[in-house]
Amino acid sequence: MSPAAPAGARATRRPLVLAAIVMAMFMAAIEGTIVATSMPSIVAKLGGVQLYSWVFSSYLLMQAVTVPIYGKLSDLFGRKRVFVAGILMFLAGSVLCGFAWSMPSLVVFRFLQGVGAGAVQPLAITLVGDLYAIEERGRTQGYVAGVWGLSSIIGPLGGALIVQHLHWSWIFWINAPFGLACIFLVTRYLHEDVSRRARSIDYPGAALLLVAVSALMLGLTHGGDWGAAELASLGAVALVSWALFIVQQRCAEDPIMQPGLWRNRLIALANVATLTAGIVMIGLIGFLPTLVQGVLGGSALVAGFALSAMSIGWPIASVITGHVIVRAGPRRLVLLGGSVLLAGSIAVALFAAHGPLTAGLGCMVVGIGLGTLNTTFIVSVQTSVAWAQRGAATGTHMLMRILGSALGAAIFGGVLNVSMQRFLAERAAEASISLDSIQGLLAGGAHAAPAVALSSPLSALLQEGLSSSLQLVFWGVVVSSAVTLAVVSGMPAVRLGGAAASASSSPNPPIR
Repeated sequence: MSPAAPAGARATRRPLVLAAIVMAMFMAAIEGTIVATSMPSIVAKLGGVQLYSWVFSSYLLMQAVTVPIYGKLSDLFGRKRVFVAGILMFLAGSVLCGFAWSMPSLVVFRFLQGVGAGAVQPLAITLVGDLYAIEERGRTQGYVAGVWGLSSIIGPLGGALIVQHLHWSWIFWINAPFGLACIFLVTRYLHEDVSRRARSIDYPGAALLLVAVSALMLGLTHGGDWGAAELASLGAVALVSWALFIVQQRCAEDPIMQPGLWRNRLIALANVATLTAGIVMIGLIGFLPTLVQGVLGGSALVAGFALSAMSIGWPIASVITGHVIVRAGPRRLVLLGGSVLLAGSIAVALFAAHGPLTAGLGCMVVGIGLGTLNTTFIVSVQTSVAWAQRGAATGTHMLMRILGSALGAAIFGGVLNVSMQRFLAERAAEASISLDSIQGLLAGGAHAAPAVALSSPLSALLQEGLSSSLQLVFWGVVVSSAVTLAVVSGMPAVRLGGAAASASSSPNPPIR
């Protein structure tokens, strides 16, 4: 795929660069799942249960805003510089998160971590598209996604062991050795010839996107705490900012979200389905551990086992999908993945409250659906564009997944807060207890010393309210899965390879 290297030029060592990509994906997987299973224990230590969803949302918000910027920067400056810079910022945020002294400080440091994370996973996937031709790309993306899934198994279990036997800060500090090794391999063994050309970054577009998403997330997360006037103001800010963002993308010289990409039906539908699938994923990752620990009374380790089942189904489906995608075509695979996703979501909603085992089985089915969809979407999107647009196309696609996760965390966090407040008000218990009382309930589930003393009747009341509130969250996951299946039903029947492969390989990428 790459042009002949000049005499004496160093050649890229694909196996070693792929090893760096695998490490980057490992960090992304660990960060997503190790925090999820550790959050009940962190809340038990730091308090601030009202900010529970913001530990996820702050990270995802900055990741969502920076992903398209990093994608555009990588098209202009090359993947190598941007990838390394993002990893350095991600590691700085990880170290600071470990030193957080309160929930607000943790949220602030997660913002910084998210700024760096915007480069890690999207550019790792983009590099696979650069390094491998279409005949190899499907299999390699499947392997990379499989590594992501397998490492995700370690995350929930590792997080549970850390919070039980070490300080919770190590769930963030564990990123350091992998990030440093990744930087070394990429710096030494990835070589690019990036042509000099005019550079223009759409910073106004990024700022408008940040304002629009932030306002929407604030309204969704804290809607139950504010009046109609405040919610209307936030809604107006979100709508106006989003409208200005769309206008800016049409006028900008180099928009962060290229409007032309959305005119491709396959890319447009893949992006929308990825957004709704991201809502599904965060609905389980963010809230299933709370069910296991707060309602079922399991430990963090049990919650880790239940959630890691998703990571078992994901890599299996990803590897199989990568092997058959060229032969089967994307339409058949996305219909299969969407159907399996919906079936798994229904199983979680109906049976998760029966015990960690049934919750884990439902998560495994959901993981199979997500793994099938993820690999099919990535390969299809990258094959539909040339190298000069691959970073932006991959960045936009990743943006939709992250944006879906960020919105899902805000929506489901708001559902949980509002439902719990309504439950306590109906039981006339709002005056005597508050949402902070859940801190003690989660501490008991984590087998730690309860930060808030809870009597047995009070614990039973909170468990009942938490169970009913989480049930609403999981049915929201079912609705999002149904929307995902409806969207992928409109995917066009295209073949990967041939003309599509030629289009995606021209002009040649500057990898030596």
